Amino acid sequence: MSVLSPNRDGRHASARSRARTAANGGARPGAPRAGRPSAWWGLPALLFFSLFAVLPMALVVYLSLTSWGGLGSPEFIGLENWFRLVDDPVMHQAIMLTLLLTFGSWATQTPVAMLLGVWAAGRQRNRAVLSAVFFVPLLLSSAAIAIIWRALLDPNFGPLAQIGPMIGLPGLDFLSSESGAFLVILFVSGWQFIPLHTLLYQGGARQIPESLYQAAEIDGAGRYRSFWHITLPQLRNTVTTSSVLMIVGSLTYFDTVLIITGGGPGHATTIVPFLMYEAGFENYQYGYASAVACVLVAVATLASLLMVRFTGFGSMRSTREGM
Repeated sequence: MSVLSPNRDGRHASARSRARTAANGGARPGAPRAGRPSAWWGLPALLFFSLFAVLPMALVVYLSLTSWGGLGSPEFIGLENWFRLVDDPVMHQAIMLTLLLTFGSWATQTPVAMLLGVWAAGRQRNRAVLSAVFFVPLLLSSAAIAIIWRALLDPNFGPLAQIGPMIGLPGLDFLSSESGAFLVILFVSGWQFIPLHTLLYQGGARQIPESLYQAAEIDGAGRYRSFWHITLPQLRNTVTTSSVLMIVGSLTYFDTVLIITGGGPGHATTIVPFLMYEAGFENYQYGYASAVACVLVAVATLASLLMVRFTGFGSMRSTREGM
């Protein structure tokens, strides 16, 4: 009789085993959890990132400690390039212009892209057509856009040479003044990249539940109050994503400055990326250019981390805006 009756200890052990199996997602103890890939799946991406990101950055840091003109072997000089960078007034001006361009790009592109994106989120056919047309500038390369605007703003052969006298402004030349050249860079960069951020805001606006607007309409809220109290708060994660892309992108503007102004007049548009190019490919001071590149990467990384940290974007759990 005792042989045929179930063993109490064995029954409890079996229950504990089933509990552990359920806690592990149905897998046996010691086996990989179901639905969680092995760490080996990340090895190709890790190797790719190390080869094309970590290794080049390590080489740039090494070159920043050397003196090298592009031929022969780099000569190790320690922190001399970094001391020169700290004392260089052109570098100080380039940093200020870069920060000013970054803030100006964010302050001008964000409201325009947000309003256009919310407007384009409508379901009317004309909005879809206009959104597709408006997206065209992003399909062009930055070099092509810079060449087009350089030709349009040419004071001798561009449209300004004909339009200026008609409106009583002969000899209208934005590129000859320091403030005018900077505003041109700000405008052209916005003209190119606002469509991208508009697309982000359009997608975010379409994820907002329609029930929120219906409830607001019942409460008597108009279009503007609905925007401030529903649309804008629901787009907070999109604002963070767009701002990070915008800030990091504005820190790396180069081809637009190179083609339109060449860093001038004087050093009025010499931002940090252009100073890096000028030091490396015009003056053949690759060690100093590498030090400038390290500063640029550090500032861009720090700006991204601060944006994610203080906006709470890293704690977002839902894949849907506001939910």
